[in-house]
Amino acid sequence: MEILFDTANLESIRKYSQIYPFTGVTSNPSILKAEGKIEFFAHMREIRSIIGMERTLHIQTIAEDLDGILRDADAILKNVDSRVYIKIPTTEAGLQAIMKLKAQGVGVTATAIYSKIQGFMAIMAGADYIAPYRNRMENLDVNFAEAISAFRNGIEENHANCKILAASFKNIAQVNKALLAGAHTVTVPPQLLHSTFQMASVQKAIDDFRADWESVQEAKTIGDLQV
Repeated sequence: MEILFDTANLESIRKYSQIYPFTGVTSNPSILKAEGKIEFFAHMREIRSIIGMERTLHIQTIAEDLDGILRDADAILKNVDSRVYIKIPTTEAGLQAIMKLKAQGVGVTATAIYSKIQGFMAIMAGADYIAPYRNRMENLDVNFAEAISAFRNGIEENHANCKILAASFKNIAQVNKALLAGAHTVTVPPQLLHSTFQMASVQKAIDDFRADWESVQEAKTIGDLQV
């Protein structure tokens, strides 16, 4: 089980990387738009410096044709680092690019997966990660949990070196369901994780524990006790 941060906000990555056991960062043009006009390569290198080389960094291409996708990928690998996973929308040109980049040993994430056949083709093309979009799929009347299970079976039956990177969530219940359905990995805005941990009932339990402690102990915490 892995969790990635779905953001390009440097402050959020710095803050929440100290809290949550995350394994990488994903981005796309829509996420980058939220950061305003940035110096793209410098911004991506800063994200890498925050998360380190041991975590994965996924950066999406913009071009739609094969040559353009490969050119985008080359620019990313040269100007950020060679360990970046190149995110490629799963179109016909995208499948061509995935196969060519994998032949060169490049890490690839097949993204914008809205159907089972896209996922199956991306797995067969050699993608390291496939990113089915939960809300987009359900808007198209595609059963997301069923698709995740089908992808997981396809990966295991074919002994494919591929992970399901579930994406596009509105709430934490959707995230949990994706993992329960068989997703290896999810990518989640860190603010969604933060809001989930702000449950009043949890704080009430903590307050009750403290009150019970202080009712019989003079020290505020265990660490304050003198040995």
